[in-house]
Amino acid sequence: MKKLFLLGFILITLTGCSSIQNSDLNTILNNALSSRVQTTNVDRMGYRYYLPKGLSVRNSSDFNETFNDQKYLYYLYVDIVSYYNQMTFNYNVNDDAYYSASLTYQGKNGYVEINNYENDQYLIEIMYNYAKIEVVAYEKDIKRVVMYAISILSSITYNDSVIENYLGDDIFESTEENYDIFEIVGSDNYLEFTQDVVDTEEIIDPDYIN
Repeated sequence: MKKLFLLGFILITLTGCSSIQNSDLNTILNNALSSRVQTTNVDRMGYRYYLPKGLSVRNSSDFNETFNDQKYLYYLYVDIVSYYNQMTFNYNVNDDAYYSASLTYQGKNGYVEINNYENDQYLIEIMYNYAKIEVVAYEKDIKRVVMYAISILSSITYNDSVIENYLGDDIFESTEENYDIFEIVGSDNYLEFTQDVVDTEEIIDPDYIN
């Protein structure tokens, strides 16, 4: 049965533009969150996650990761302090956003908010499972980007013993991670968190979703 769910997840991810574009964002999010697949292919200190084909790791530093596909940069922030303390978060839907929704599934919560950015692009913010991904993308690519992002976030599994050892007794001062995953960045402040990242070169991947 687990193999069947894994096959279904891979097909959803890799079928291409037609299947993704024919689904709305609600369906894409619900399918990813309800998938019973439990698989990871990237191991980090204190956590693991699944990186879909079509994405490559560009940079990795402590609990920050940067991915790229052929067109965009994806910024991942993992908040082990919030995970360790099992912090709760309440999201208020933003009626002024291009898209705004809260995420809740089996005790995990978060939000998706998409806002106009600049040059006909949109800032996509997805927070779930004590981690967050931000991407700036054109409207025609939003669904694909959201599929990639929620696949990563929903796959993250944490190693409690490693996290506890890393944080030590003073859990709020032991980590250098200062990014607040619960904050809605919005277009005005987005560059504050991305100014140190240079433009990515185009990477050709035969498994890329066109």
